[in-house]
Amino acid sequence: MTESGAEPTIFERIAAREIPADIVAETDRIVAFHDIAPKAPVHVVVTPKQGRYRDVVELANGDPALLAELVAVARDVAADLSDGDFRLVFNPGGGAGQTVFHVRAHVLAGGLEEGSLAG
Repeated sequence: MTESGAEPTIFERIAAREIPADIVAETDRIVAFHDIAPKAPVHVVVTPKQGRYRDVVELANGDPALLAELVAVARDVAADLSDGDFRLVFNPGGGAGQTVFHVRAHVLAGGLEEGSLAG
């Protein structure tokens, strides 16, 4: 549960198995599952199980080891589900498209067009 005592986020509820998801990888602190509205042939959400950090900036400042674990899980997912090449996308802040303030990364791979999501 979030540290503030607020209602659990959707991602915490997925990690707790309260909401079904197609989970593809998991560690003690991270869960990865297929996105329900994929933007690429492989589109997996990788997130900490707890909603302590709102975005990647807070995570990097607060727990760099957890950020490194998240990236390692993303790498492993891309190796398992694609050819190992992938994009790792974070959307910190409402203006960047973040709607749930619980940090997560999107692993995108397979069939990505040249220049799509360039950056």
